Amino acid sequence: MLRSILVYGAVSGTVVILGMIAGMMMSDGMGSQAAGYLIMFIALSVIFIGIKRHRDLRLGGVIKFLPAFGMGLGIAVVAGLAYVVTWEIYLAITDYAFMEQYIAASIEARQSAGMSGEELQAYIAQMDQMRDQYANPVFRLPITFLEIFPIGLVIALVSAILLRNPRFLPHRPTV
Repeated sequence: MLRSILVYGAVSGTVVILGMIAGMMMSDGMGSQAAGYLIMFIALSVIFIGIKRHRDLRLGGVIKFLPAFGMGLGIAVVAGLAYVVTWEIYLAITDYAFMEQYIAASIEARQSAGMSGEELQAYIAQMDQMRDQYANPVFRLPITFLEIFPIGLVIALVSAILLRNPRFLPHRPTV
């Protein structure tokens, strides 16, 4: 099972990474959050495929909930770690400019929406605090992991619930 977790986690992580790179190349580096989460959802759908193939090819078409859920979580963790490592590489290559760009775009968006005065100053102070926190890897690494892992958690849970039933998409051996 460990081999399957590593293989499917690497596949899922690679899809997320390629989607992330493509998104950044096609945009100003900020990208669309909705597109990013869609890419994560598609990439993490490999969890379902990994559990199903393990159930069908190694376990004779039957898997219990906890092993299926554990396998799904393992795949999600591997994909999440790949995502974090790639993000850290991206930050290093770009001299950690992401946060400055993000803060500038956020402030500009608030100003365009009509925010001004004390409210804007409070928002700028909040963004300055976020900049300081994000500069600390002890804060940044778990936050980056938590961008992707909850999606994997939900997919692992749903996959385990569905695939514990051997009648759900049963294995059909090829002749």
